[in-house]
Amino acid sequence: MEKVLLVRYTEIHLKGLNRPYFERALVDNIRKALKGHSPVIEREQGRIYVKGIAEKDFSEALGRLTRVFGVHSVSPAVSVGKDWETVVAAALGLMEKRLEGCGEGTSFKVLARRSDKRYFMNSDAINRELGGRVLERFPFLHVDVHKPEVKLSVEIRESAYIYCEEIPGAKGMPTGTAGRACLLISGGIDSPVAGYMMAKRGLTLSAVHFYSYPYTSERARDKVVELTRLVSGYAGEIKLFLVPFTDIQMTIYEKCPEKETTVIMRRLMMKIAERIARTDGALALITGESLGQVASQTLEALCVTNDAVSMPVFRPLIGFDKDEIMDVARRIGTYETSILPYEDCCTVFVPKHPVTKPKLDELRASEAAVDFSEMIEKAVENTEIMTVK
Repeated sequence: MEKVLLVRYTEIHLKGLNRPYFERALVDNIRKALKGHSPVIEREQGRIYVKGIAEKDFSEALGRLTRVFGVHSVSPAVSVGKDWETVVAAALGLMEKRLEGCGEGTSFKVLARRSDKRYFMNSDAINRELGGRVLERFPFLHVDVHKPEVKLSVEIRESAYIYCEEIPGAKGMPTGTAGRACLLISGGIDSPVAGYMMAKRGLTLSAVHFYSYPYTSERARDKVVELTRLVSGYAGEIKLFLVPFTDIQMTIYEKCPEKETTVIMRRLMMKIAERIARTDGALALITGESLGQVASQTLEALCVTNDAVSMPVFRPLIGFDKDEIMDVARRIGTYETSILPYEDCCTVFVPKHPVTKPKLDELRASEAAVDFSEMIEKAVENTEIMTVK
């Protein structure tokens, strides 16, 4: 008997002739996620089997697997030979552990899948025969095929795989199968969620953060590094670019119309992020903007911001309200870090009455009235790069 982590995937099944590429990418990402545990990974008929994990590392490995994009669900399973009595013994042993603490009237169901069509029993026969053996051993149980409290699953393949749990995974597409994009990450709630959601669609992430010392603190910077680390728990290794923005932000504050400062700041951030993205091989930018959430996220303001760059801008949260965004942040573990009270440069020098319906020609003229070119060059040259994982 061998303990195995049985990994399922679903969306990859739709990829037709390209399916092997996505399967290989998923296996590679699983291997990276389990680095240090020396896993043996096998792929067979819509399943991935992770073997060779030490008993003491099994729970940690399971947790890591559920955060790999492309994984639909994971089951801790046992693998045994297909001799019927061996299968029954393993199933009863697994049920004994699963039923600890369960009382009279607990419902169960046997769900068999017979991929090996040469096996002497079909799936219905396995369900009936094994269900009968379970009832003999645990007479306090009763069968409920619709909503069982306990589900005993048996898959007959090259070996027999038996399990009682199906733990949800991160789903989505394997990271790296959709190209690279660059996330503008602040210290707030929204941008880490946006990065998570686009990585879930298969994108490899880079990230750009703008800081304004001394108006933002070292703790604010550390907070962004930690948020990037938390996102990397799902998205894999992230290259983080830390851009000094003080001179540009002060110049905007001093020389541009006050009501336009936020939108002009966003335009210049996008321009710098686009330059960094191109040097890093990224083909798109990602932001955490949500339509109408703040003054710089009205439709007019977003159009003015888009005008600053030529590459696509992905806004996965555009139709979310704040509660929905916070729900995702809590689920992925970034919320508590995001609400730490350290300001980022987007929250300093906020005008009292920001323009909510900026006109593109006026914003272009206000921006062109100040020569930002040398400051942009200096900011790019002095950008710090770190790898976060």
